[in-house]
Amino acid sequence: MLTHCGTGIINTERLTLRRFTYEDSEAMRKNWVSDPKVQGMYGEPVYESKGEITGLLKKYIEAYEKQDIYRWAIILKESEECIGQIAFFMVNSQNHFAEIEYCIGRQFQKRGLATEATQAVIDYGFEKINLHKVQICHRQGNEASERVIRKCGFRYEGTLRDSLFIEGHYKDKLYYSILKHESKDRVSDI
Repeated sequence: MLTHCGTGIINTERLTLRRFTYEDSEAMRKNWVSDPKVQGMYGEPVYESKGEITGLLKKYIEAYEKQDIYRWAIILKESEECIGQIAFFMVNSQNHFAEIEYCIGRQFQKRGLATEATQAVIDYGFEKINLHKVQICHRQGNEASERVIRKCGFRYEGTLRDSLFIEGHYKDKLYYSILKHESKDRVSDI
């Protein structure tokens, strides 16, 4: 049985993962939600206006009323600004698993920050929520996400062929998972 506890604060060496606030709006715009390249790889629309970003934040913040919602703002400790987001965007309480999604602004990529955030969320899922399995996927050709996934210890499960139609082309989605007992050797920061 899962122990739903909502989106709690997670601290890592360089990051604080916490609930979104309306004060994150400008950092979100500057760092990721208005960037077509980041949002395109993430599979989300671009948010440029203050109203669009406020609407997105309203959706995130109102969802926190439910204890089975897990979405974190990724805050870089050195600047205290929001550089991305990470979530268990799908939680299956009956079968005790959840799926992670994340995105990080381009200027913060290739520094191990996505890996650090993902490892912390995996630990949160196993230790706080009592998940049995955490899964994740990436779009065919997204080598940066594949590196993060492999560094976090996920195992390849399979490919959903031609499951996305993007910019006039079909793309595969590659799925990976990690089970709770496979994660026992990892050191948790939560």
